[in-house]
Amino acid sequence: MSKARVATVWLAGCSGCHMSFLDLDEWLIELSQLVDLVYSPIADVKAFPENVDVTLVEGAVANTDNLELLKEVRERSKVVVAFGDCAVHGNTSAMRNPLGDPGELVAEAYRDAVTKLHGELPNPENGVVPALLPRVLPAHEVVHIDAFLPGCPPSAERIRIAVEALLAGESPELAPELRRFG
Repeated sequence: MSKARVATVWLAGCSGCHMSFLDLDEWLIELSQLVDLVYSPIADVKAFPENVDVTLVEGAVANTDNLELLKEVRERSKVVVAFGDCAVHGNTSAMRNPLGDPGELVAEAYRDAVTKLHGELPNPENGVVPALLPRVLPAHEVVHIDAFLPGCPPSAERIRIAVEALLAGESPELAPELRRFG
């Protein structure tokens, strides 16, 4: 029997969802017998592969790199899961949205602030930093999402229940107490 090809992706977020994933502790050993982790910040693979069975996407879409990667994930994955509240609805990552134009925010921080951090703006065209999007978006506003795993971060118990269901080809059904946000 071939192993399921699983990936995890980290967009604009704090990595708390990945830390909660690591809180699966000993079950990670059992999981490693069932899946090949083909892409993840945990595994440090550089290019998102083809033919992924399940991808957990942590974080919101805040910049052009996030946007490009999420579209690639959707094209190359059978099942895409919004993993944690930032991916589900924007959460903390989207707190900048009410502040308006991100270009003005960056100018204030880098050029106009009293402390004059750098005196010049980061330049997305030189490839060092990606351009910020006008708004931070939850994953479902960019691509089709097959399942949602809320929580900030989701508990290891929630993650295990969802991953077990997904690997069985089922939609994850969380008990009401596990469906809350935050």
